[in-house]
Amino acid sequence: MSGFRIDQPFLSQMLKDIGEGKIQLPDFQRGWVWDDERIRSLIASVSQEFPIGSVLILNPTGTDVRFIPRLVKGVNSNDAKKDPDTFILDGQQRLTALYQALMSGTAVSTKDTKGREVLRHYYFNMEICINNDTDREQAVISCGEDHKLEIETQDENKKQAIDLSSNEAQYTNKMFPINKLFNDADWRQGYSKRWSNNQDKIDLLFKFEEKIIRPFNQYSIPVIELQEVPREAICKIFEKVNTGGVTLTVFELLTASLAAEDFQLREDWEIREERLKEHSVLDNLDNVNFLQVLTLLYTKTSKKTVSCKRDTILSLTRSIYEEYADRVEEGFNEAVRFLHEQKIFDAQDLPYNGQLVPLAAILADLNNMERNNLEVRKKLTQWYWCGVFGEMYSASTDTRFANDMSEVTNWIKESAEEPRTVHNAHFYENRLLELRTRSSAPYKGIYALLMHKEGCKDFSTRQSVEFQTYFDDNIDIHHIFPRSWCKTKGIDRNVYDSIINRTALSSRTNRRIGNKPPSQYLQEIEEDTDIYTSKMDEILDSHLICPDFLREDDFEGFFNARKEALIDAIEKVTDKKVRPESNDAVDSSEETM
Repeated sequence: MSGFRIDQPFLSQMLKDIGEGKIQLPDFQRGWVWDDERIRSLIASVSQEFPIGSVLILNPTGTDVRFIPRLVKGVNSNDAKKDPDTFILDGQQRLTALYQALMSGTAVSTKDTKGREVLRHYYFNMEICINNDTDREQAVISCGEDHKLEIETQDENKKQAIDLSSNEAQYTNKMFPINKLFNDADWRQGYSKRWSNNQDKIDLLFKFEEKIIRPFNQYSIPVIELQEVPREAICKIFEKVNTGGVTLTVFELLTASLAAEDFQLREDWEIREERLKEHSVLDNLDNVNFLQVLTLLYTKTSKKTVSCKRDTILSLTRSIYEEYADRVEEGFNEAVRFLHEQKIFDAQDLPYNGQLVPLAAILADLNNMERNNLEVRKKLTQWYWCGVFGEMYSASTDTRFANDMSEVTNWIKESAEEPRTVHNAHFYENRLLELRTRSSAPYKGIYALLMHKEGCKDFSTRQSVEFQTYFDDNIDIHHIFPRSWCKTKGIDRNVYDSIINRTALSSRTNRRIGNKPPSQYLQEIEEDTDIYTSKMDEILDSHLICPDFLREDDFEGFFNARKEALIDAIEKVTDKKVRPESNDAVDSSEETM
């Protein structure tokens, strides 16, 4: 780094420069995120001349950096220059909050305490401001886009709305508009005229000027200006300065790096994201996942140490990204095809989102002939389900991603030793009793297995689950013995809520079942749909349900038989024996996916 300069300009001048476009943001910087409460707190701090921290800016002159500039939110593009003199590296949120509230002249776009997007205007309650005994934040008043403010009345059950949109209303209620702090002459003149016959109100204005307006006009802010800084150093600086605030992701840091090569990574990703998310199973895919797959593919193909660690991703260049991005997108599309084969159609039913990363990377590395080879498909399927039922991705790590990328492809292509994800995967019998919610990968895995390997058909429609019927019939996982029936029989909730008493059914069938015992709802479905008992028994078999136990409302017999059937199904798909009881199984209620 060649150097830096420290200055302490007036806040008013910095905000003026922002409004004129002299100071802008690099395009990869995150959007505006501060909420109403933080804005009010910031305004109060400045009014009391408290320090609000320094600002870090970059002078791009003499650097190898070519950032795409973006105006600070609230700046009118018609009033701003196109090319800035400096870029904000740290301090975006504070400067945006202050510019919008003090300078923009329009309502501030922010969020309320519930995270809802709102528009706010800010005022100082002049009387509260001059009271030394009150918290200054209480004097910073926030009201809606219409300038209406609800105030307490003498009746505790009623509130009165006052409209502060006119100067006259502001004078009457002693509410000073915060966006007039640096341009207050006309407002002060109007206020003085309104209260010319009331010396107390005139004195209030004088005290307010001394206590609030003057500190704002004299407030300066420490600014560190970086000069002639190389691109690599800027990325490192970004990583450091944002650790205490809104942390930048590796995608945002790489966006900064590639901007120096005149490449707009965010735009490229948004185009690819739109295409990929046409598949609902990829709804939770994010830009970091995409870069992880690309880095795995690049390092594997280029005979480097296979990795997708943060530093490796940040070393990507424009040429590397452009060479591999299409293959990565193809890898995700192939992953969708693979998941659909496993009867996983929706993101909420995906056992592990993290396992998508090595899956897409492996499929991107394989050619079409290899992808469609039955033996390859068999190994890939075994690896996938070992990852699910072995719960190997409960804590997704870059190291596991890299290991699977190397070991699974070598296992597939060169008949090497089976990968660690397969070798180390174990499933225990008592884990079935703990699978009660979608927070567990094996829970979702069994749901998919029933539709895939067993080809389970809906009780009412008699159709097996395919992509179209999954969405058209609103297929979900429902109780076989209804909850209410189980409660009346005194069955333990942990037992009747487990995956053993659940299966994939349409919403229509679930409504038919209601609170009825199986013997009753099976008879009604058979009569209503004109289906033979023998045919219904075949449908029940496809769900790994023993028809005799179900027709007799024998919960214990049903439960034990289905538990063994599910164990057998897991053993077949993983090609591994399910182990006896273990005290180390993880309670699904505590699991984090």
